[in-house]
Formats: sequence, structure tokens, C-alpha cells
Amino acid sequence: MARRRSLAFIGVAALVPLAASAVSAQAASGSLTVTTLGRHGAKVSTTVTVVAVPSGQTYSVKSGKRISLPAGRYLAMTDIYESATDGLGTDTIGAQVVTVSGSKSVTIDARKGKAVKVSLDTPADVTDPPRISAQVCAADMDMPSAFSAGGWNDEGALYAIPNSSKLLQFGYLAQWSGKDSYVAVKKTTGIPAAPGGSFKRSGLATMRFSVRAGTQMGTQVDTALQVAPKTDDCTTDLMAQVRDDNAPYSATVHLTPGTWQPRDDIFGSNGDDVSGGFPSPRTVKAGQSLTQSFGRAVWGPMHNLPLLGQKSVTFSPDTMIGDLDIGGSWGDVTKETVVLSKGSTTVKKQTLTDWRTGPAEFAAPVRSAGWYRLTVDAHRYRPGITFPAGMLSPRATLDWHFKVADPAKAIVAPVFLTRFLPAGLNSHNQAAPSSTTTVGVSAGRASQGPDTKLTKVTAKSVRVWSSADGGKTWKAATVKHSGATWQASVHNPASGAVALRSEVTDSAGDRSVETVYRAYAIG
Repeated sequence: MARRRSLAFIGVAALVPLAASAVSAQAASGSLTVTTLGRHGAKVSTTVTVVAVPSGQTYSVKSGKRISLPAGRYLAMTDIYESATDGLGTDTIGAQVVTVSGSKSVTIDARKGKAVKVSLDTPADVTDPPRISAQVCAADMDMPSAFSAGGWNDEGALYAIPNSSKLLQFGYLAQWSGKDSYVAVKKTTGIPAAPGGSFKRSGLATMRFSVRAGTQMGTQVDTALQVAPKTDDCTTDLMAQVRDDNAPYSATVHLTPGTWQPRDDIFGSNGDDVSGGFPSPRTVKAGQSLTQSFGRAVWGPMHNLPLLGQKSVTFSPDTMIGDLDIGGSWGDVTKETVVLSKGSTTVKKQTLTDWRTGPAEFAAPVRSAGWYRLTVDAHRYRPGITFPAGMLSPRATLDWHFKVADPAKAIVAPVFLTRFLPAGLNSHNQAAPSSTTTVGVSAGRASQGPDTKLTKVTAKSVRVWSSADGGKTWKAATVKHSGATWQASVHNPASGAVALRSEVTDSAGDRSVETVYRAYAIG
């Protein structure tokens, strides 16, 4: 049975369409009525996207309803969906270029639609027709997919009405499913007379998804790929689902060369989307193979460092626990206690969370030069859900000790964030009992934005400890320096979980201590 959803305004940065009544505030000198007919000639109620050329002003109006518009040229775009008693409905995507002057009426007639046909030399395990997502877009816009209308359906139930206008773009994504998935994407100027295309497996690239378990706030992980061309077009953000299942799992997608955006959405015990994110887009060439990981241990602090200047220190603890394979600002929600002290004096202590409040920020005065200590104790925080039993990385702490030479000077504090990357863990992020795990350790200082100065600070020494009793006692690990990273040999207990702690110091004596509790499990 075919499934369907609307793709209208699918672009991430899509403009919010104006309702028809909003036009009354403008100097309207014309009107437009768009009638939509189904594949049997009867009127079908649809939502029509109307885009002004070249301004991009966008309106949304029901078919058959007159909308007042300023005189000018417009694109009227829609997806005509018709249900059927057997559940196999059809989609017909169409558009008209309309010059509005006075009262204007146009018809978008699904009977003129041509089937979108795609072919691939599929392997024997692919038995069903491809599912196709398609849309028509305004071509002469900075982001065409933001000015679009479309839908998706199985091949044989999706049609497009040909239109050779260069003001239009047509894009589609086709997905075949078997043991692996096969995804092809294509765009054209205008809607061609024979929409579709032919593809060969030999011309595809391969992306493997490795989804591990244990680190997420939920067990169900929905992975997908979105088209992400370097120059936005009518294929931007068209999406292929990779797999929606309980972790751990792996999945393989063969796809047309280009730039793709992997993503994941994690669902909690109450069914809510509780986490996830967007790793860096991946550009692939024909025949190339690469792997995208999600949920790999260890999760911890991802990006933010303390900022100094104007006789204050600020720190945003909103990325304290996150999937470092995703990076950026996609950390899970936490509740944290942040403390700034100078010597034995506490300057400020504050408990923060960004749960339903937006990004949290700690700010405290730094009125004189000297040595300061900033500590952050963060716990994952998500009211309304039950965390999975034995969840890894539930808590992370930072303990920074740094010198302030000039309280008024704007700089990034001379401290580090550590990434721990244990080798040899299984798909549940477990090491073998009583084994030795090699943990890669890197000390990083990420850019904090164009308005801050990221001074060069070199790590002089790195030390690592492990704990098998939740941080009550710690055992030093043997650490070897290799290039820009360090390798720590951690002796694992017979059961339970391992906490990891690092200490990074520079030649000036600045010290960065990072701890991740339940960093990985034993199983």
C-alpha cells in the first residue's frame, strides 16, 4: 500500500506562507483563482502555493478560492492528491505561470500529468516499486526548495504535469528497498515531458550507517539522508529514510554522487522525539564508500569553552553531553551546576538548564587578574521520560583552572575539551570483561565564533584515569603520545561500567580536567 505525505514548503529555511487574508493589507490590484482537477476531471480540493516573481512573496490559498494580489507575475504550484477506496491514492504535481492583472482564473488539470518513471538495475531482493518524493519549485530564488509544492508516492501513482517554463524547477528522489537501500536524485529546469530517469548501480556511491546502543536517551533511532547540494535547488532536503528501529543496527544505502546530510532522531519512552542531530554533510563520488556513526561512546562535552572579556567570564553549558560524531551544537538537554571561584572564594554558583527555556548561560564577574577555577557538573535532564536502563554518559563534569592576565581583554579561556574514543567496543558500546581497552584521547579548542579570539594553546601533558566504581576510586592509565592524539590503556573490570577522567595542562600551568561517568560498559 502506498503511503503519502505532503512536501509543500519542505525546505528547512522555507518562508512562512501568508494566508490569503494577509493580502488585504497590501495594495491589491488583481485577483487569482486556481481550480484543480483530478485525474478523472472532477474538482479536487488542494492547497495552492502562489509565489510572486521575482520578489518571492509567498501565499497559501485553497483551490477554488479567490485571492487578491498586486498585479504581476506569479507561479501557482500544487500537489493534487486523490484517495482511492483500495488505499492506493495518486499524486499529481503541477504548476502554472500566471500574469495577474484584474481578475484571473487558471486551472491545474491532473489529467495532463505524466507518470514519473525511474529505473535501476536492482538486485533480486528488491521486489517493490520505488517510492518517489517529488516537488516543483520556483527556479529563480536563492533557495528554490523554500518555494515549492510536492508529495510522494509509489512509482505508478505519482504524476507530474509537463511545463517547459524556465521559471520552474522539478526535482525528485527515488528509493528502492531491499536488503540495502538504493537512492537516486535528479533535478531539471521545468517539468519535462517525460519526467524521471534511468540509473545504474555502478554509478552509485555507498554510505553505511552504524548505529550503536547504550548512549541515547531512547532506544528507537530513526536515521535518514537528506539531499544537500552545495547550491540549493529543487532537490534540497528531499529525504530518504534509512531505518527506524531500536538500536543497535546497521544499514547500507547506495546513492547518487553528491552531497548528502545524514541525520538521526531519537525517541524516548513516551514516544517523543527527545534527541538527535545533523552530522557534517558528506560528499560522495561514484564508487566511493564511507561510514556514518551514531551513538558511539563516549558522549561528553562537545563545543563550548569559557569566554573572557569586559571583566567577566561567560559559559554556555548547553552542549555538555552529546554525540561527538554529530558535533556542533546538538548536545542533549542537561541540568548543571556551574561554580566560579578565585582561591578559596566562591565568586558565583548557579544551577542551570536549557529544558524548554532556550540556551542557558552562566556569567560571573572577573574583576582582577589571577587564577580562577570554573567547574561544571552536568546531568542529562528530560522530564517526562524514563531513561533506558544502564544508559551511558549520564553525567559529565569539567574542572578548569586558568589564569586571567587582563580581565578586560576578550579571549577564549586557555582550556581544553577532551574527546575519549575507546577502540574495540561492540555494538552496545561494551568492552569484554577483564580486558584492556585502548582509548584515544584528543585535547581540542574549537572556534567560539567570529567575535572571539581563539589563541594558540598547546597541550604539554595529558593524563588519564579510569574508575570501575562510579568515581569513588581512580586508577591511572598508561598514556602514550602519538601525533596530535594520545592513547590510554585502560584495564577493564569483570562487570559494570568504566568512568574516564583526563587532565590536560599547558606550559603556563592552565589545567583542564574532564570526567565522563559510565563512559562505556562491560559485557
